[in-house]
Amino acid sequence: MGKTIRHTYPAKFSIGFLILIFIISSFLSQQIFDLPFKDTNLKILLGMILAGLAVIIMILIVWEEFMFPIKVKEMNGGFLFKNHRNKLKTQLLIYCTIPAIFIFIYFNYPLNYIRFFIWALICISVPVFEKIGSGINNYNDYLFLSSDKIEYKDNEKEGSFPIKDIENIIILKDSDKILSKILLLFSNQTQLTIDLDKMELDAFLNAIMKYITSHYQGMVKEDSISE
Repeated sequence: MGKTIRHTYPAKFSIGFLILIFIISSFLSQQIFDLPFKDTNLKILLGMILAGLAVIIMILIVWEEFMFPIKVKEMNGGFLFKNHRNKLKTQLLIYCTIPAIFIFIYFNYPLNYIRFFIWALICISVPVFEKIGSGINNYNDYLFLSSDKIEYKDNEKEGSFPIKDIENIIILKDSDKILSKILLLFSNQTQLTIDLDKMELDAFLNAIMKYITSHYQGMVKEDSISE
């Protein structure tokens, strides 16, 4: 069962904003074609529309609030914080249309190659560096919090720890006061750091913080929230 912690933007806002960006980007894309603006014809207009569409697809991938609500899964008396794989698959699928658009434009239109490659590079690379690359790299990352245990997995480490063995939980934040790490201090005097900043869980940080402070009240060191 999933609990939505962040909804998508309202449809009217999303559609209006995307239409505005599409019109502006389509108009500006005329500069990638090797043709004066006054000589623009229907074929060039189609190319401009395709270039504007590539920008919209880029925005939909990078700005996830347009398409993807954030949900946490309730299971075994706790919450599983994990990016949904269907979201990444959808992002990859629609991303493939971006290089396809620019390949089509490249082989069918006279181009100003410098401007064209700059435009194409931005649309192709930004989604990879901002979302897709990180999503693939952290495909299996998750954090599970319950009244009985804390369990996690990242690219390098994983573990499951009974709450009864944990003496204190220290919340560490970065310089922007955003949750970055969870430090677990055990009753046997050992400790472990869960590096949330290395996992693909940015969208869940507020929910994670809220769960920890509300469910582990006697264990959280409020005066140690710094990094």
